[in-house]
Amino acid sequence: MPDTSLYSAEFLRVKGLAERGVAEAQHSLGFMYVNGQGVAQSDELAVRWYRLAATANLAQAQYNLGVMLQKGQGVTQDFMLAAHWYERAASQGYALAQYNLGWLYAKGQGVAQDVGRALHWFRLAAEQGEPGAQHNLGMMYDTGKGVAQDQDAALDWYRRAATQGYARSQYSLGLRYDSGQGVARDPAQALEWLRKAALQGYAPAQFNLGLRYDKGQDVEADGEQAMLWYGRAGIQGHASSQFNLALMYDTGHGVPQDDALAAIWYRRAAQQGHAGAQDSLGMRHEHGQGVVQDAAQAAIWYRRAAEQGLPVAQYHLGQLLDTGNGVERDAVEATAWYRKAAEQGHLRAQFDLGLRHENGIGAAQDSVQALGWYRRAAAQGYAAAQYMVATLLDRLDLGDPAEATDWLHKAADQKHALAQFELGLRYDCAKGADKDYEAAHFWYLCAARQGHARAQFNLGVMYAAGQGAPRDLVEAYAWLHRAGGAGIRPARDYLARTARRMDAQQLSLAESLLHA
Repeated sequence: MPDTSLYSAEFLRVKGLAERGVAEAQHSLGFMYVNGQGVAQSDELAVRWYRLAATANLAQAQYNLGVMLQKGQGVTQDFMLAAHWYERAASQGYALAQYNLGWLYAKGQGVAQDVGRALHWFRLAAEQGEPGAQHNLGMMYDTGKGVAQDQDAALDWYRRAATQGYARSQYSLGLRYDSGQGVARDPAQALEWLRKAALQGYAPAQFNLGLRYDKGQDVEADGEQAMLWYGRAGIQGHASSQFNLALMYDTGHGVPQDDALAAIWYRRAAQQGHAGAQDSLGMRHEHGQGVVQDAAQAAIWYRRAAEQGLPVAQYHLGQLLDTGNGVERDAVEATAWYRKAAEQGHLRAQFDLGLRHENGIGAAQDSVQALGWYRRAAAQGYAAAQYMVATLLDRLDLGDPAEATDWLHKAADQKHALAQFELGLRYDCAKGADKDYEAAHFWYLCAARQGHARAQFNLGVMYAAGQGAPRDLVEAYAWLHRAGGAGIRPARDYLARTARRMDAQQLSLAESLLHA
């Protein structure tokens, strides 16, 4: 015989009634077994007693038996049988059973998916004040799923659930007041509802609140508050909060910069499949920032993010494959990843894909394809691509020389030295632009100041001849000397000729300019 000293008096009393067939006692006994209340916890025995009470048509027992079957708790999971018991309880007006049955119809678990039946059961439960059903009914009116879209009805049901303390509805109200969807925008109301949901531990609301303090949106920016709310959500496993925590530690935004903590939070988010965190973790492994440097690990994380379609990770993976860093070198696969990133608008991938097509690296050599990719990157304002568009237009005779000049202007205005020099040549030689020595002088000077040797030579020649600027032998000598030092051979002859035209004072001044 069992040792009855292990049981509470209440358990023994209830057990006696249950064994005599009292349905309410059978249900209570099942509840005691589920919770280990006055007896050792046992899901299997709970199911046994719930089943007896459910068979006696006790709605609460039918509901609890449905829950056990739906979860596979103490019994083999069986959605169909769960739906059967929920329906028996729901037909007796038991609100929680109506709500759960609505979910099964919404998801098509154990029953044929039927949005209309889901709506029916949610409505019955909602009208009895069940907040989860009220929220779901609000969502259906919000999206027009199974019912005509009605923002006023959605707002009403959200509000009914929110005033009962239902966190998901409080969050939904917060978003509505933030965006002004169906209501007048009211930042104060938005914050109030978001805070209520956050204080109940609802992670999306905690994240949203953290984001507001992080960015100073409708509140004064506060790094400590941002960390607090991101942290609460992050501990619950909210991946975006974990990622934002990592970013804060990574950049020292609102907190002391900490590579090790950044890596920890990136890893937590990455392990949950957050593509941005996977890419960031890959970068840290590639460069040994806060973690052991390991290019093979970097490739693993880049690939996980790349396979989710994140263009920056596709580009990073392509770079590793291109160099054979941490992976076997594969120019063709690298090109494939560059292409995926480029097609999503990744600027550097577009430019690099242009280079690969121009030079036949991992792809068929195709200047027209190269020009197409350079154009895409150039349209995003990338100076190197703008220069390459101009260069290919000239080489392939595919466009008006004036168009090439226009692209050179765009790149030159961004201080691209090669474009500045080429633009100087065009004005100097009247190619794709009217001859204009002053403009040529200006662009040569811009490139020369950045160390472009041929621009320095041409500039020296122009100063010596008085082209585009007043003749200035001192400036001519200085620029020709720099060009000669950079390996431009004709500069030496021009320098000697210029020196013969200068007096001692001019030579001394020119020498001082070289060391300025």
